[in-house]
Amino acid sequence: MLLPEFDFHEPTTVSKVCEIMGRLREKARPLAGGTDLVVNMKKKLIRPENVVSLAKIDDLKGIVLKNGILTIGACVTAAELAESDAVVKTFDALAEGARVLGSPLVRNLATIAGNVVSARPAADLPPPLMACGARAVLVKASGERSVDLNHFFSGPGKTVMDSSEILTKIFIEVPQGRYGSSYIKLGVRQTLEISLVNVAAFISLDGPGGSIGKVRIVLGSVGPTPIRAKSAEEVLRGQLPSDALLARAAEAASADAQPIDDFRGSAEYRRDMVGVLTRRALTAALDRATSR
Repeated sequence: MLLPEFDFHEPTTVSKVCEIMGRLREKARPLAGGTDLVVNMKKKLIRPENVVSLAKIDDLKGIVLKNGILTIGACVTAAELAESDAVVKTFDALAEGARVLGSPLVRNLATIAGNVVSARPAADLPPPLMACGARAVLVKASGERSVDLNHFFSGPGKTVMDSSEILTKIFIEVPQGRYGSSYIKLGVRQTLEISLVNVAAFISLDGPGGSIGKVRIVLGSVGPTPIRAKSAEEVLRGQLPSDALLARAAEAASADAQPIDDFRGSAEYRRDMVGVLTRRALTAALDRATSR
């Protein structure tokens, strides 16, 4: 399939790309890895008059862990996330999400910004990012703002971003003390699969052998956007960990899910799998928190 005709822009600074996006707005689409944009253009699902490449903007690259903040540039690829010592050291869930995103070829192209901004309900990176407390930095010509990813998605393919904004980086505050995170994905096949269900979990403990402090559980592919399992989090918060407690939380997460029937699986099956995956993700996150 051939791409439709468009004008190509290749700025080298954030300020220049903001100027272009501010001038062209809905007529332009930013291009990072292109694994979503180019495919949708070939399918004629979208026909932007202008494509603005971010590939030559050095400020959008790199992973930095400094002063308790993990900062990830918008153009960092899934492969770079999966292999980053800083990411693995701080947030296992994010590294796990990156490792199961598509094929090796896709992981070498797909960027963290693209996976987030595309707002696909089954995307692999939003749930672990949300579970770990990530924020996105959005920039346009008139200034910048940071948005908690828990409030970033408004529907399938939709976000709170203005058409003149670009996502420049994602940052996550690294917790102190004992904490752990985990991400688990279920698909019909083991590789190259869109999630039937995915679950990310984050747990912090109030000291050795202590009760559960902060907890975040995010469900993917079972709603129009990634869903916080608030009922499950309430079951866990302030309690001493136990197998029975995790089982109750997993049951509550199943009730929080909003799955639908489609050709890849029934809503009933997805809801059941939410419980199974939530318990596994919580167990892994708790084990990491205990051993940290």
